[in-house]
Amino acid sequence: MKLTVVGCSGSFPSAESACSSYLVEADGFRLLLDMGNGALGELQRHCGLYDLDAIFLSHLHADHCIDMCAYFVARYYRHDGGRCAPVPVYGPEGTEQRLTTAYADTPSASSMSEVFDFHTVKPSTFEIGPFTVHTERVAHPVEAYGIRIEHGGRTLTYSGDTGVTGSLDELARDSDLFLCEAAFTHGKENIPDLHLNGREAGETAARAGARRLVLTHIPPWTDPQVNLDDARAVYDGPVELAASGVSYEI
Repeated sequence: MKLTVVGCSGSFPSAESACSSYLVEADGFRLLLDMGNGALGELQRHCGLYDLDAIFLSHLHADHCIDMCAYFVARYYRHDGGRCAPVPVYGPEGTEQRLTTAYADTPSASSMSEVFDFHTVKPSTFEIGPFTVHTERVAHPVEAYGIRIEHGGRTLTYSGDTGVTGSLDELARDSDLFLCEAAFTHGKENIPDLHLNGREAGETAARAGARRLVLTHIPPWTDPQVNLDDARAVYDGPVELAASGVSYEI
């Protein structure tokens, strides 16, 4: 598998990065994890507008899904070559309604489903193209999912947005790469069931036995070096900060 960080900023785009969006590729199949603010522009550096094969939305906060409205425009109003077939979109219950409401002026109430083939995510194991994926609810104020992606004997786990939870430990168990949010700062924010800090991300990786940790979803107001140091203090494996445009072979 190849993982490319399209965007990794938390809450709103930074000067260096769009919000959460990650491209996973294998066997010519392209799966996008989330499409937050600014992600569609950055995605075009790595993938053609109409070359995505599937999209997974971890939850429906704007910094993880709002550029789906722009992507709707690109797919619905495409003239050269005609409108392309609907792309599968896996998201929490109500994803179609959320995007339709956010766009606010679709030609009809069903226009989104003319270009997106919506599938409701629940805790389960299923196939997306060549990938076997396992999804679990994580700890966030809205319905949110982490995802474990397996292919060719390798495993990638993406936390989505979450506080500390045993379900994330299990998703990340023995993962080759654990892409984990670290939005909060240890000793500063202490809000349960919302976000992890760097230390908690490192502790989760250690409990899970993950082989590599990449910290993501760090907002512009958070010092990423502090979170990196905090994760390294409790996790012995390789750990680094996600950066827009960086790719990993898994």
